[in-house]
Amino acid sequence: MTPGLRTGELAAAAGVNAQTLRYYERRGLLAEPDRSLGGHRLYPEQAVTVLRVIKAAQRLGFTLDEVAELLAATQLGTRRRRADTGLQARAAQKLAEVDAKLAELTAVRDTLRAALAAGCDDLVACSEIPTCPVPFDDGMDHRGIDGAVAL
Repeated sequence: MTPGLRTGELAAAAGVNAQTLRYYERRGLLAEPDRSLGGHRLYPEQAVTVLRVIKAAQRLGFTLDEVAELLAATQLGTRRRRADTGLQARAAQKLAEVDAKLAELTAVRDTLRAALAAGCDDLVACSEIPTCPVPFDDGMDHRGIDGAVAL
């Protein structure tokens, strides 16, 4: 049996805790390790790299499900590679999501700045002023079946 890293050693090397290792094993992100004669988990050195990749992908906004798909599309994965599951395709998709969130956050920031500049101090009073910058109307028709506006 080749020597490997025990749970605590791997966790320390990758900057995670032991529970994270076990969770990633259950999710299939980290291969189940060999066991020593005494029953201790023995992870290969490559597990450190896999864990660092997982954490880096999470910092880039990928969910664990997305990380699993990215890992499956690598040489570590057991599935055949598909062009739409690789890093290029996923990064482009994630970038589009980030750009959309940035646009939304920029609009929120601009509205908050306008509310501060307008001196809005009371949401109810502000909602009754036509020049209030806070978007109280979500653009949807809130009339009920009887034509009355639902509040």
